[in-house]
Amino acid sequence: MGPDGGARIGDYGLLGDTRTAALVSSTGAVDWFCVPRFDGEPVFGRLVGGPPAGTFRLGPVGPAPVVERRYHRHTATLVTTWQAGGARLTLTEAMVAEVAGRLLPATLLVRRLSAEGAAVEAAVEFDPRHGQQRRPPRVRHRGAALVCEWGPLALSLARAPGAGVVPGRPTSVTVTPGQPVTFVLAVAHREPLVLVDPDAAWDLLAGDEARWRAWSAETDESLPFRDAVVRSLLTLRLLTYSPSNAPVAAPTTSLPEAPGGVRNWDYRYVWPRDASIGVAAFLGAGKRPEAHGFLAWLLHASRLQRPRLPALLTLDGRHTPRERDLAGWSGYAGSVPVRSGNGAADQHQLDGYGWVVDAAWVLVLAGHRLSSETWRTMRGFADLVAHRWSEPDAGIWEVRDAPAHHVHSKLMGWLALDRALRIAGTHRIPAKQRLRWEAAREAVAADVRTRGFDPARQTYVRAYGTTDLDAALLLLPVIGIDDPGSPRVLGTVAAIRRELSAGGPLLYRYPPGRDGLPGTEGAFLPCSFWLVQALAGTGRRAEAVALFQELLDRAGPLGLFAEEMDPATGAYLGNYPQTLTHAALIQAALAIRDAPG
Repeated sequence: MGPDGGARIGDYGLLGDTRTAALVSSTGAVDWFCVPRFDGEPVFGRLVGGPPAGTFRLGPVGPAPVVERRYHRHTATLVTTWQAGGARLTLTEAMVAEVAGRLLPATLLVRRLSAEGAAVEAAVEFDPRHGQQRRPPRVRHRGAALVCEWGPLALSLARAPGAGVVPGRPTSVTVTPGQPVTFVLAVAHREPLVLVDPDAAWDLLAGDEARWRAWSAETDESLPFRDAVVRSLLTLRLLTYSPSNAPVAAPTTSLPEAPGGVRNWDYRYVWPRDASIGVAAFLGAGKRPEAHGFLAWLLHASRLQRPRLPALLTLDGRHTPRERDLAGWSGYAGSVPVRSGNGAADQHQLDGYGWVVDAAWVLVLAGHRLSSETWRTMRGFADLVAHRWSEPDAGIWEVRDAPAHHVHSKLMGWLALDRALRIAGTHRIPAKQRLRWEAAREAVAADVRTRGFDPARQTYVRAYGTTDLDAALLLLPVIGIDDPGSPRVLGTVAAIRRELSAGGPLLYRYPPGRDGLPGTEGAFLPCSFWLVQALAGTGRRAEAVALFQELLDRAGPLGLFAEEMDPATGAYLGNYPQTLTHAALIQAALAIRDAPG
């Protein structure tokens, strides 16, 4: 079930240019598109705002089955083909990523309809509505282009051949074999609106495709499941804001973790934790510039709050807007509220420091020496962990409840100290600081082993004083506080697999409903990939490969993953596509590659 009976979450394809993104359904409808960047206001928001929030649809006039839907291999170009009677109608579309050095708009969406077998009548619905108020545009024409304006924001829509599109008024166009119809949408925000001829825009798209293929070809050839890994790498790259190298958690807001529920969050921001996982993923796949880019962004973004590391930040490193509900927005499948901003920004999350310092260590391990500023920043993070590790925190899952002594958070605090000490092996550090880190690292280990372990079940638990489990503890084999083959690690992996199972390869991240919010949620997909990583890291490579394949079989038709999945129906839940899931997929493949046997 989708908005107004429309597309399910997993039905949507991703179009992107590394500055913003669009989600397009298999009916050819762009139902989510924020401008001028990922966290901007939507101009097509039907996904969570219903019909009054706007859409841009190109597709068959009447019901027509999809006979093929795919990306051009190792590119960001999406192709959808429908059977329309005895003919076929194909929509080929993408956004132009490389615009530097040319007189082009920063955002350029190109969509082309073509027919095969006979002429096909295609529907055109162009209904942009801006922002929370879903305001219709002021409309004018510049030559053959239609221009829609809202103060400093303007969209232009040009079509070749022909004209005649009226915003908010569905129309149709006859597509004849050998005579494709091309639409080009350009965006300008506080800058001159550059009009691009549709045929010229199509040529730009071809050049962009060649660049994506070349970028993909650089991926390590030895990677298992390489096509799935490349698709995930492309997804991560498309969701990385190129002006700052900041990866968004997802391009959407308020896609529900439970349909009809209130677990609806805005993910159009940057979580240093998720981004750090992406560093290791990019680096392991042979993508060094992308890995370095994140640390460069982090140095800029964290400069005003160091040594505190915020749980999340905006694309340019600012404080995330306060969380608020959008009045009158119907929500996906009736799931309200629809939110803008994220209240988790002010939480204390100890685990983030471990992810970030570990990302720096991964770079050092790959032969990259940290700059003095980067090392000074990592030292500050380690000092803060040494000072605050004994405090309760909100944990990796950002529960809207009282802080607790989360075991995963303590383990990641240990990781921050351990990796800082490893970096100190090749980077200068005062002796007193080293001793302080060593003492704190040992204290964390002793505390967790004593207070965070259930000897009766042979497993680490979610938090001190509880018996709940936490699937984030599947990362134990790679953290290194215990040997991967130790009874504590093996017992924890087995207990999570048994007690948090959601059926098949799926896992809940913790016992459903125990997070201070009403209702439940779906299985959390990154945790399943962490299980693959844990199996590979504990000598069970064959099991890891089989589980990985099961997960790939549950991917959307385009190889994209959301945050969660309904175990009963296989439907995707939560914001989509999800950076954390795709980064975890890549790390799972790397673990399989590096596992013995």
